[in-house]
Amino acid sequence: MKQYLIKRVLLAAGILFAISIITFFVLNIIPGDPVALMLGDNADPQAIETVRHNLGMDKPLVQQYLEWITGFMTGNMGESYFQHKPVSSMLVTSFGYTARLAAVSYAVALALGLSIGIIAALNRGNAIDHTLMTLAVAGISAPSFWVAIVLQIFIGLRFKAIPISGLGKPAAYLLPCLSLGMRYAASIARITRTSMLEVMNQDFIRTARAKGLSRRRTVMVHMFRNALIPIITVVGTDLTTLFAGSMLTESVFNIPGMGALLVDNITKRDIPVVQGGVMVVAMLCVLIYLAVDLLYAAVDPNIRLGGDR
Repeated sequence: MKQYLIKRVLLAAGILFAISIITFFVLNIIPGDPVALMLGDNADPQAIETVRHNLGMDKPLVQQYLEWITGFMTGNMGESYFQHKPVSSMLVTSFGYTARLAAVSYAVALALGLSIGIIAALNRGNAIDHTLMTLAVAGISAPSFWVAIVLQIFIGLRFKAIPISGLGKPAAYLLPCLSLGMRYAASIARITRTSMLEVMNQDFIRTARAKGLSRRRTVMVHMFRNALIPIITVVGTDLTTLFAGSMLTESVFNIPGMGALLVDNITKRDIPVVQGGVMVVAMLCVLIYLAVDLLYAAVDPNIRLGGDR
């Protein structure tokens, strides 16, 4: 287990290192000068060069990258070209909105997805199963931003107590979290049903029933636990993609999260903010995938990890 953990950590570090190189050089070689955008079309060329020198943009790209990645590892992500604020403080503020939205949405997705998947599996082949799976397919097919707009029109505008923008009140979480969580709930429901059906007819399930165990204990302890491996994979994957989906949802509901921050600063070519935002999201995704890999061993002791022979 220790060797496996070391390998996974080193792999995660290598992935983040590669992402940092690609992000930095792509953002710094694409056409367009952020200094010219800052100073305007009529800026004096000498003034542009002075600002570029003060920002260190006249240094070789390799030197700029080394200075940036060294600062990033110590928590110094630089300063915004346009807002003149530390990038770290801007990301902390924006990520707070995104994290709250994603956490509540994912709680909704897990609760709905697992419940629907288990109910559908226990009612395999009947009307309940067909109805729930039809809804799941519809949920996967509908883009979250489209669902968000529909909810705003048919619920938000009809029930004035439910805000249709921002996250100022607890009720404001309802529409964005439903629109974002429904898609992932449908995905979790389908894989939960499939995994449950795969273990329902196994010998150990028949043995549990023969021992007289209650239906609830048989389902939750024996069926559900042994169906968890593929569910964990989908849950981990969905959690990473949920952050990408939340960026579109933030735009619809006017939430000042990571999505709004990155889109706005990509347009303005505020490179330090974009670099920092991309790396924070990348770190989060890599950590989630690492946690999913380690959960496999905790859920199923039969999984043999590298080095544990």
